[in-house]
This record gives sequence, structure tokens and C-alpha cells, in this order.
Amino acid sequence: MKLNRSTDMALRIAMLTAASPARTTVDELATQLALPRSHVAKVVQRLQRIGVLVTIRGRSGGVAFAEHAGELTVGHVVRAFEGDDEVVNCEQPACPLIAGCRLRGELRRAQAAFLAVLDGVRLGDLADGAAGPLLLALGAPPVPT
Repeated sequence: MKLNRSTDMALRIAMLTAASPARTTVDELATQLALPRSHVAKVVQRLQRIGVLVTIRGRSGGVAFAEHAGELTVGHVVRAFEGDDEVVNCEQPACPLIAGCRLRGELRRAQAAFLAVLDGVRLGDLADGAAGPLLLALGAPPVPT
């Protein structure tokens, strides 16, 4: 199963903010992740709506990983961004095999298994261990040698 670009961006933003103890900005996220600012702003809004991020307006505002977002799962984010649509649409255009087709059921099972695995991965776990410092080093200027 392939995730759309917004879902990919959402997971990267969640990982980066989970690793950071400080607030960040949309501009900083866009720079660190090498993503278009306008897309990052839209994804941040959606992540805020589903409880992954908190956003603070104003001069000292920014974006931060929500207090309990570490307990949310990757599956939660993927469902919020991808929706619950089936892998294939057998109705548009109407498939002549639909009456006796077994593929649709198998694809549903595969999608459910995919999401079940992602439901076992907490967002907080994605920034643990060696991943945290690596995430925080994104976009940082190189260390002179």
C-alpha cells in the first residue's frame, strides 16, 4: 500500500516534533524536512485537529507535539490522512467481475493487516533511541571539522 504525500509529510512532522523538547515553527519544519512551506502549514493544521500537535499563535507561538500524542498510533494518523477507502474501487467504473471476485476481499484483508501493524506503533516510539538525535540534526548546519 502506498501512502499519499500528505500522510508521509504528517508522519515526518510528527516524528520531528516528538523528538524536539522545544516549540518550532512551520518555516523551521519546512526547512528541516526540505518540504514546501505551504504544504507543511496545511499538514500541521490537520495534525492539530487530530490531536498530534498543538499550535500557539502570536509572537512567541509555534508548533509542538501534543502532551499525550506519544500514545497515538501511526495507524491513527494514516487513517486520518488516507481515509477508510478501499485499496481499489470496484464500482467506478463498475467491474464486470464483482459478482464472483475474490480479490476485493483479499485486498480488504491486506489493508486491515497493514493498518493493524501501524496501530501497534506509537508516535512517541518513532522518536526514541537513536532516532531522536538524528531527527533533531535535520537541517542543522554541518559541524566544522
